[in-house]
Amino acid sequence: MQTLTLSQTWDKTFPQSDKVSHRKVSFPNRYGIPLAADMYTPKDATGKLSAIAVCGPFGAVKEQAAGLYAQTMAERGFLTLAFDPSFTGESGGTPRYMASPDINTEDFMAAVDFLSVQDNVDPEKIGIIGICGWGGMALNTAALDTRIKATASMTMYDMTRVNAKGYFDSEDSADARYAKKQALNAQRIADFKTGIYALGGGVVDPLPEDAPFFVKDYFDYYKTPRGYHPRSLNSNGGWNVIGCMSFLNQPILQYSNEIRSAVLIVHGEKAHSCYFSRDAYAAMVKDNPYADNKELMIIPDAVHTDLYDGGNKNAIPWDKLTSFFRQYL
Repeated sequence: MQTLTLSQTWDKTFPQSDKVSHRKVSFPNRYGIPLAADMYTPKDATGKLSAIAVCGPFGAVKEQAAGLYAQTMAERGFLTLAFDPSFTGESGGTPRYMASPDINTEDFMAAVDFLSVQDNVDPEKIGIIGICGWGGMALNTAALDTRIKATASMTMYDMTRVNAKGYFDSEDSADARYAKKQALNAQRIADFKTGIYALGGGVVDPLPEDAPFFVKDYFDYYKTPRGYHPRSLNSNGGWNVIGCMSFLNQPILQYSNEIRSAVLIVHGEKAHSCYFSRDAYAAMVKDNPYADNKELMIIPDAVHTDLYDGGNKNAIPWDKLTSFFRQYL
């Protein structure tokens, strides 16, 4: 298996807490790709702890929002794990900067594997938190992994829907999808000829004056000291142009209404992406006999990235997350 080189310096976008212990760990997924992670443990904790694996946003690294969530939830008594997905950050996998509905769902399940065998973790009390595109992955994992007892999806994107249909389903036609496939397949040939995977570009920089609000929102996080990280795809060169090609015809939430475990879906009221969570929640509870432990929480006035780090509104509902995981783990 590939050997990882993990930074041992504190290189996060948030200050280190003196209430938790932190260490770097790694573990393999079932494809043999080693994943890099930060483990956060409450100081002076004893006995078997409830545990939470955290990932996202899509194109971010564990030193950004996922790490903040993991460290904060560790301050509240949980053992937590913030990890980099396959092909990104400090995790292994080549070529770099690729995404896969299957492999990225497996990344969450591999984190559950790892947590399940830790001496200080109760394997019957494991949950997950997915942020942005990893909110959709978290729901997909919850539909597959019966070991997961509670899932929180934060400011969720359904990456298969947005790739196949465009924002607000504005490109939901066979012709539009065919044009995308033509362009992506042409890029495959170009990449094959050069032996180099062309990057699609991260968040646009410099920011155009006429940029849509959601682009400005992303810029304010990924391209400023607030959230910039040198290993973050969104902060830098982005995914490969063909990196998300498989999302075009592999919907990830087909069986979300069969999730039996507890789910909390949280989104900002003013986020451009809020429709993903509203629709995912409606589909999840429809005809689901296990709907009583499902909840949609809309945060007033919050935009998409406010749930990355709280923004200037302290928008992340930490108390709600804590009570949710304490109830179901």
